Amino acid sequence: MTYSEDHIALAAEYALGTLDADERAQVETMMAIDRDFTAIVQAWEFRLGVLNQMVGSVEPRPIVWENIKAAIEHSEPQAPLVLPEAAPVASVAVEQAPVVDNSNVIQLSNRFRRWRSIAMTASAIAAALVAMLAIEVYQPALLPEGIRPKPRTQVVEVKTPSTAAPSAQYVAVLQAQGGSPAFILTVDGATRNFTVRRVGAAAEPGKSYELWLISDKLPRPRSLGVIGGGDFTTRAVLASYDSDVVNGATYAVTIEQPGGSPDGNPHSAPVYAGKLIETVPSASQPPR
Repeated sequence: MTYSEDHIALAAEYALGTLDADERAQVETMMAIDRDFTAIVQAWEFRLGVLNQMVGSVEPRPIVWENIKAAIEHSEPQAPLVLPEAAPVASVAVEQAPVVDNSNVIQLSNRFRRWRSIAMTASAIAAALVAMLAIEVYQPALLPEGIRPKPRTQVVEVKTPSTAAPSAQYVAVLQAQGGSPAFILTVDGATRNFTVRRVGAAAEPGKSYELWLISDKLPRPRSLGVIGGGDFTTRAVLASYDSDVVNGATYAVTIEQPGGSPDGNPHSAPVYAGKLIETVPSASQPPR
């Protein structure tokens, strides 16, 4: 908006503070309805405020006021100041906010409160039950007499594993006629496994000792295998023979080529022989 020099001067005088009460009221009314005029007044206040701070207040001489009044009397009458008409304020249509139905929200909120109350109650009950169970297990004496569990006695039967009855043990001393023992043969009566213990037999270079079972119930001697070069030789070949044959047979040792007899028949006369005798009776046998 374009303002006249009178409006600009009026804004400057308002900033200087030289207007009377009616003129100040007029300027303040214009500032209330016109933002641009308010900006002009504030600009003058910014410019002139610095000058006001630079000088102190000075009391004018009495003749100054007399000269001002004389000048006003000789001046032409000033046209009345016409204020610009205020622009009509456009009416703003206020749309009424639609009414929202909050009944569903209220119902859901009430349900949520009920569910939360139920959940808290259930949690409290569960915690109380857990506490009672813990007290019942670890410190039942703290419970009242009416709900205190009665002591229970549990009888536990522990069965010790039954030890197997010792089986009969048989031993044969294999030696030459009138000589010292060369081998000791031990046979387990239950499993019929045998062990040959080398005692005094000297090693034969380039030869092997072979053990034979000789019984009148068999058509010919049966090889029980080559006796190893170590102190002990264990075999399980007697399990295929009848106990009467095992207990009543003669056990002989021959000297064969390395690795034993190639055809299952002895190739030398027995150098050591002996028969089994029972050294440990079976537990199933009645006492004699």
